[in-house]
Amino acid sequence: MDTTLIIIIIGIIIAFLFDFLNGMNDAANSIATIVATKVLTPFQAVLWAAFFNFAAVFVFHVGVANTVGNGIVQPQIVNEYVIISAIIGAVLWVFFCTKFGLPISVSHALIGGLIGPALFFFGTEALVFSGIFKVLLFIVLSPLLGLLLGYFIMILTMRVFRKANPNKVEHLFRYLQLVSSAVFSLGHGSNDAQKTMGIITMLLVSAGYLETFEVPNWVIISCYTCISLGTLVGGWKVIRTLGDKLTALKPVQGFCAETAGAVTLIGTALGGIPVSTTHTITGSIVGVGVTRRMSAVRWGTTKNIVWAWLFTIPVAMLMSGGIYWVFTLFI
Repeated sequence: MDTTLIIIIIGIIIAFLFDFLNGMNDAANSIATIVATKVLTPFQAVLWAAFFNFAAVFVFHVGVANTVGNGIVQPQIVNEYVIISAIIGAVLWVFFCTKFGLPISVSHALIGGLIGPALFFFGTEALVFSGIFKVLLFIVLSPLLGLLLGYFIMILTMRVFRKANPNKVEHLFRYLQLVSSAVFSLGHGSNDAQKTMGIITMLLVSAGYLETFEVPNWVIISCYTCISLGTLVGGWKVIRTLGDKLTALKPVQGFCAETAGAVTLIGTALGGIPVSTTHTITGSIVGVGVTRRMSAVRWGTTKNIVWAWLFTIPVAMLMSGGIYWVFTLFI
C-alpha cells in the first residue's frame, strides 16, 4: 500500500478520535444545565444531546468547515504531516483538560495545533491572517455575546413572569429547557463537527486526493456520527464543572443560558465563523448568574476556566510544533 495513503488513513482515524473527544468534552455545554436542574438524568441528557448533535447534518451547510479548512493555514503550502501534528497536539491537550474537568475550547486547541507547525516550519506565508484574526476576535466576542444575551434574556423572563406562580413557572420551564438544550445541541453539532470536516478535507487536499476544497459526503456523515458518539459517552467531570460549580441553576435560568448560547452558536455557524461552544455557554451561565447578584457566580471556578482558555492556543501550538519536529526526523 502507498505510504502516503497509509499516513492519510492514520490521519483520518486520529481526526475521528479528535471529533469523539470533542463530543466528550463539549457534551457538558449542551446538557450540563438540564442535569444540574434535574430536568433529565445524566443518561437521558446525553441521549438527548447526541440525537440533536447528529440531526444538525440535515439542517446546516458546511460554512464552518470551509473556514477551518481554508481560513487558518494554506492547504496548498502545508503538508499532511502538519495537519496530523495539529490533530495529535489538539487531542493530547483536550484529553488532559477533559481528565481534569476543565471545559476548554476544543476548537481553539485544533486551531492552535494548525498554526504551530505551519508557522514554525513554513513561515508566515503559510498562515491566513484574516481567518486567524476572526477566530481570535471571537475568543473574546463569543463569551461576551453569551454573557450579554444570557443576562438580558434572564431579565426579560423575570419581568414577564414576575407575577406568575413560582411553582407553575418552574414546571413550565422544565419543558422549555428541553427545547433550549435541543437547539443548543444542534448549534454544537453544526459548529464543532464541521471543524473536523475541515481538517479531514484539508488533509485530502494537501495529499492530492482532492483537487479543490469540497467536503465529501462521507466525511460529513462520519464527523456527525463521531461527535454524537462522544457526546453519548459524555465527559462527566466537565458536566459537573459547568452544571453546578459556576452558579446554582434552576430550570428558568438553565433555559435562559441555553437559549443565549444557542442564538450565538447558530448565528455564527450560519456566518461560517468557528466559535467555541464552551466559551459561549460559560458566558451565558455567568450572565444568568449575575442577574441575582455578583456573588452568585463562583468566580474562583470561572478564573480556572479562563486560565485554561488562555493556555489552549499557545500550548497546542507548542505541542503540535514539537510533534511535527519529530516527524521531520523520519521524513
